[in-house]
Amino acid sequence: MAEGSVTTFIRRIVFKAEPYLPQVPKPKKKIPLPTRLLWCGVALLIYMVMGQTPLFGATAPAFDFLAFARVIFASQQGTLVELGIGPIVTAGLLMQLLRGSEILKFDFKKPEERGIFQTATKLVTYVVIVAESIVYGAAVYGPGISDASVLYIMIGQLMAASVIIMFLDELIQKGWGLGSGISLFIMAGVAQQILWSLFSPLPAGDGGTIGILPYVAQSISFGDVSNILFRSNQLPSIFGLFLTAGILLILVFTQGMKIEIPIVSTKYRGFSAVYPIKLMYVSNIPVILASALTANAVFIFQILWANANPRNNNFFMNIIAQFDPTSPSTPIGGLIYYITPPRGLDVAALDPSRAVGYVLFMIGIVVVFGKLWVELGGLSPKSAAQNLLDADVQIPGFRRSNKPVEALLNKYIPSVTLIGSMILGLLAGVSMVDILINYYTQLVREQVEVVMPRLGALLGRK
Repeated sequence: MAEGSVTTFIRRIVFKAEPYLPQVPKPKKKIPLPTRLLWCGVALLIYMVMGQTPLFGATAPAFDFLAFARVIFASQQGTLVELGIGPIVTAGLLMQLLRGSEILKFDFKKPEERGIFQTATKLVTYVVIVAESIVYGAAVYGPGISDASVLYIMIGQLMAASVIIMFLDELIQKGWGLGSGISLFIMAGVAQQILWSLFSPLPAGDGGTIGILPYVAQSISFGDVSNILFRSNQLPSIFGLFLTAGILLILVFTQGMKIEIPIVSTKYRGFSAVYPIKLMYVSNIPVILASALTANAVFIFQILWANANPRNNNFFMNIIAQFDPTSPSTPIGGLIYYITPPRGLDVAALDPSRAVGYVLFMIGIVVVFGKLWVELGGLSPKSAAQNLLDADVQIPGFRRSNKPVEALLNKYIPSVTLIGSMILGLLAGVSMVDILINYYTQLVREQVEVVMPRLGALLGRK
């Protein structure tokens, strides 16, 4: 099917299906910031309650196949948010890749074209929800369920929960909340994980507590502080705390690094400001997309391995993936081994080449997605130049037209895209804390929009 005919086919499907698709309506007017924060709180509360609600009929699997991707997918094993935001991110990734490869051609400058693409993405999300619920439910929980009707009910729960999550994300994105539901849920998961690692009083496998602070207090009271810096079995440690704090400081520092281009208003005499191009120009989106792609690839090959190569005796399958037969969630060889993170410093120390390979892989794939996101997300020099003109501002010393402004922006945007993506790829293991910083920046922008709506909207693109 030709490229143009594929796009036409998608348009026809959207026109036929759109009247029957439930939608979250956009607010009729700008909602005050306190009200938007309240809606964010409601959506987050619903999500967290779902994260504590167990799946009916689900038996605890021996291994967590998505353990390495739980933070990225904001999911909790054995609960209604088992799949988390995975279907939403996967569907968005598929549509962006199709558009980036020009199989789908949409002109995002036209609101109706953008609307068709968004509706098509929603349709694909429904398809992904159904597919992932069936595959995941049958492959992970199916072997432990003897009654087929219970399995069907469990798969139905996964589908219904994922649809609710999709609507919560849509609620936030349509303007009722702040930012996006995806970022909000990941942020909450990261914050919860940090607090749990710091304060959890529950016992751990090494005889201490899970939380770092109770463990340190316990170690001091027993007069044994020899093991407080490092802990085995992926347990929280002082070193991990310092590492996370260091990553956070690096992200805070790099978030403040930017190139400021002076701009003046063409409508209000005497008004001047700066147009910031941040070092982290691409935000956290490329990391989420790269991690989602990796997580889906690993899960698919886990299923293939379990059915076609459970004893690691197939030469061709071994090139792609080998897993430990006693722990199917643990890769031990093949390409998959090098694109999944080693779980803990002790594991990385046993095979430094894997740790280095994973870091290089993440840097490379985040750079690719960073460049793709700049083009597809309306952040390219051409799009940014048009945004400046549309906001009734110009750069002193440059004619008020696209070409000279685009040429100026082209000196900076490709460079910050490359450098920022490399930094994010390097810090990808814990880089989700970047979302916390982005939310603070967004709160500041909301205050700017109250005074100067058009300027706030313009600066919000960075």
